[in-house]
Amino acid sequence: MSLKAFLHQLQFDPDKAKSKEGETDWEDAPLPYKLYRGLPAYPLSAEVPLTLEGERDCAQPTLRELGHFLWYTFGLAQLSQSVYGPDAGDEWGSSLQLCRRFVPSGGGLYPSELYLYLKLEDLPQGIYHYDAAHHRLILLREGQYDSYLSKALGNRCDIPACFGVAIVTTMFWKNYFKYDNFSYRLQGLDAGLVIGQLLEVSKRFGFETGVYFQFLDRAINHLLGISEQEESAYAVIPLSAEAEMEWFLPGQDGEELLSADELCRELAETRHEHYMRSTKVLNYPMLIKMNEASMMEYSRSFQQIGRERKSEDKGGAYRLPQVKRLNYDLASVLRERYSPEIEFVLQPVGPCSLAALLQEVLSSFRYQNDLDGKLVRPEARVSLYGCFYGVEGISNGAYRYDDFAHALQPVRDGDHRSWLQQGMSLDNVNLHQVSLCFHVAGNMDDLQAQLGYRGYRILQMEAGMLVHRLLLAASAAQMGGRPLLGFDAQLSNDLYKLDFSGLTSLIQIPVGYCRSRSRLEGSLAH
Repeated sequence: MSLKAFLHQLQFDPDKAKSKEGETDWEDAPLPYKLYRGLPAYPLSAEVPLTLEGERDCAQPTLRELGHFLWYTFGLAQLSQSVYGPDAGDEWGSSLQLCRRFVPSGGGLYPSELYLYLKLEDLPQGIYHYDAAHHRLILLREGQYDSYLSKALGNRCDIPACFGVAIVTTMFWKNYFKYDNFSYRLQGLDAGLVIGQLLEVSKRFGFETGVYFQFLDRAINHLLGISEQEESAYAVIPLSAEAEMEWFLPGQDGEELLSADELCRELAETRHEHYMRSTKVLNYPMLIKMNEASMMEYSRSFQQIGRERKSEDKGGAYRLPQVKRLNYDLASVLRERYSPEIEFVLQPVGPCSLAALLQEVLSSFRYQNDLDGKLVRPEARVSLYGCFYGVEGISNGAYRYDDFAHALQPVRDGDHRSWLQQGMSLDNVNLHQVSLCFHVAGNMDDLQAQLGYRGYRILQMEAGMLVHRLLLAASAAQMGGRPLLGFDAQLSNDLYKLDFSGLTSLIQIPVGYCRSRSRLEGSLAH
């Protein structure tokens, strides 16, 4: 199968991307976190702050504060045990126990891993892995790597001015074992959710961030000591305590000569033993091919593709009420975030509630990245559509949200809940009990034309970042949201008339009021 056909199948015929041979072997499932063995470990403080209100001024973190930052970003936060009954298709007493993180993940499998290059007083300078299972840092390489990382980013970042660099990777087997080739789509979304969480938590700790989607992949993987047959870097995010940090520099003369192979030769190869529990790991050739086809070998391939956004007024839009941005304690919202299934309860949504929700999602979504560079008002590569029912003062129908005008552009009138329910591959959510059903849309062909197969991966990550903001805003508004990929993308495209604009629906997120499922929960923080 060609890679182009593979991506089309992932989007429009996902059932064919999933293996039909046998059932998932849960007894041999990989752990949802990576465990290194025999390496220096540095415990982090578990006495985390219980509130994260407002945004702090820029400040160099202590090791203690860094531990708090990592725990809220990707640590094991809660132990949850749920009991199911016949309404969930199980016998009475069926239970599920798992360790939750504050960031959601498809199936709770967490294919992403978090690495850091750190330059702090209380810690040897070097490359670390965040061991979420034990809330500690594992030292992989000791040393100063400012120059190496600068070159891996094409000399577009002042790494010496940063106290650290976060690197988000994907371990292919961690969700391939359940989702087969469909895991490739999930992995990009999961990485985007982790990035979105990291950026939001960074604001609370006073860290300046810039997201680099373009880098010399093999050089970064070589630095981390990971095998590209099982894991690869997806995003590099330098962290700075300087409020006036200048991101996305133009690079230096001669950078067109920089290659991943040349840079790798500057460092000795290193490999570390790690444990993931599975005794039988299947091959996943399509994931390896996609990863190899997405890699950047030369820094001259890096480009800025963002466009300055132009205001447009198509007329006929519903102007939403002017409201203040949601003011909430991030820690509380993270603890309360909930992904309902059968627990949605149909209740009216006021226009001010919808206006505040939409405004918060798109306002918090703005972030600095190397695709847009220094553009003041870049055009978004992902956008938000929604089918609304029972919103006071707004006709039932399908809409596109215009965040610049803070208005809803009508697409199709009517109650579309039956249409959306028909497109569900699994009836785990009753959409007739949901007032707001959102879809994140993007142009796959446009980004792939500019960045090749890496463009698909980036689009999925940005979709995940937007979903993350939507889930946070919903939780802050005392609602729940459930990201779903088991929907008919073409049916949604027809509903919103997306084919005319070259867009496609990437993910579906019902949002609404809900009752809580019976479950026992306990915090893992001190």
